[in-house]
Amino acid sequence: MTADHAHDRKWWTLAAVCVATFMLLIDITIVNVALPDIRAALNSSFSDLQWVIDAYALTLAAFLLTWGATSDRIGRRLIFVVGLAIFVLASAACALSTSPLFLNLARGVQGIGGAAMFATSLALIAAAFHGRERGTAFGIWGATIGAAVAIGPLVGGVLTESVGWESIFYINVPIGIAAIYITLTRVAESKDPNAGPTDWLGLVTFSGGLFLLIFALVRGNPEGWGSPLIVGFLVGAVVLLVAFVVVEARIASPMFDLALFRVPTFCGASIAAFVLSAGMFSMFLYITLYFQNGLGYSPLQAGLRFLPLSLLSFFVAPLAGRLSARVPIRLLIGGGLTLVGIALLLMRGLNAQSGWTALLAGFCIAGVGIAFVNAPLATTAVGVVPQERAGMGSGINSTFRQVGIATGTAGLGALFQQLLGDRATGRLAHVPAEVLAQGRPEVAGPGGREAYMTLFTGALNDVFLVGAIIVFAGAVLTFALIRQRDFIASGPAVPEQPEAETEAAAA
Repeated sequence: MTADHAHDRKWWTLAAVCVATFMLLIDITIVNVALPDIRAALNSSFSDLQWVIDAYALTLAAFLLTWGATSDRIGRRLIFVVGLAIFVLASAACALSTSPLFLNLARGVQGIGGAAMFATSLALIAAAFHGRERGTAFGIWGATIGAAVAIGPLVGGVLTESVGWESIFYINVPIGIAAIYITLTRVAESKDPNAGPTDWLGLVTFSGGLFLLIFALVRGNPEGWGSPLIVGFLVGAVVLLVAFVVVEARIASPMFDLALFRVPTFCGASIAAFVLSAGMFSMFLYITLYFQNGLGYSPLQAGLRFLPLSLLSFFVAPLAGRLSARVPIRLLIGGGLTLVGIALLLMRGLNAQSGWTALLAGFCIAGVGIAFVNAPLATTAVGVVPQERAGMGSGINSTFRQVGIATGTAGLGALFQQLLGDRATGRLAHVPAEVLAQGRPEVAGPGGREAYMTLFTGALNDVFLVGAIIVFAGAVLTFALIRQRDFIASGPAVPEQPEAETEAAAA
């Protein structure tokens, strides 16, 4: 292969990964805006709406590590294409759904395909780019995230209002086909030539344990936390996840190298991925319900109001990618998480008379903070593992991201409903907490809007506070754990002295 041809393949690889990432993330943001229309069309409950998010996040989380480790063995490009094909077919199935159950099952299949794409995306970039170019590539990848988040709500609003909620899934079909074509014709295959056999025991115990855990979190309030079903699922989750650790510690070719937990930077990156998703991204469901049901905005109007957060993330992400080759990674990730925590605190203070602009300052700071975490976090995910295990590194970090979304959506949703149920008075005390959580003032009856919105925004303020605490805790741990000396091979080329100077200044 000539140098020019290799150079072209490198940038085509980045293009394919960015197209797939764009499709995945635009799907998430579109779905958030369309949730109220989906509820009306399919007669969905609040729990059903949670499952629209969680079914996708759960299967993503359950299969990311498996796909990542498998791609190291049989080929990252192959797994990437398989994931694209599954995602496209499942998207069509989502659009054809006639019930909440059908939609959520299709979303689960979507997540399986999405897991293959997520797990191999960073590994494909890592295999194609090295040194400072890798920081640039991840910066472009981060900008793609910002672009998807920026136009997702707008596209979702336009499609939902002018065509129907089904179109938000149909749009994935042409994008996915284009990504498959680019990958098959322009992307080089890469894998670990010395990889061992597939870790089937690890796959079963890890996937099963995560499924039981997230299911229990989502259904804890409706079923009752002390019910035999929920207790049984929680116990089963603990047993399977413990079994997973035992299996991984004993076999020769584990899907998850547990020795990575002895690397502080790996732990810091995993924590950062989890808390950003659990503390910030899981809030989008409740903010969307507040905009559309509480304040009465259309999907398009709600999408426009997310733009301050989205556009800032888009424009700042490339800068964060370039800085990751010059500034200590922990300053970017830890500083970004700190900004996100501040943003969540600024979003508090809502009341019955608040307009959407009460969230504006928080949105702006959150957009900058998210951008300063995403690209450096991608660099870290593949920078602390050997090149031949890049699929595993990418899969592990993406797993923590998706477990964070699923856990945050489920856990904060349970807290949100509990707060609403405990504080409801008068006529609202007779309304199920699940209904109160949907942000629909009409359930309070004539003249009851102010009482309902006071109840709803009060609970939302408390959820923002919990999210901020989660993110701040992650920022502290990130500052403490991430170290430049843990990066290997083609990690970010940052000299040790600036970090040492930073440590001295911090002390």
